[in-house]
Amino acid sequence: MPNCPPDCAQSLILHPEREQRLLLCRCTRSANLPYCDGSHNPPAPALRDKWRRFFGRG
Repeated sequence: MPNCPPDCAQSLILHPEREQRLLLCRCTRSANLPYCDGSHNPPAPALRDKWRRFFGRG
């Protein structure tokens, strides 16, 4: 709970297991708004090509 003291029995402790990057769409062409699905780019044949669009070199 947000206002719980440190010894509160109802407190939440989060342990993230993996990092996930979310890309938000700014062109509004995505079929999965508010997330970017690359609709503003021409089709990419492979997953590596899709990641290269967002992060430069694959």
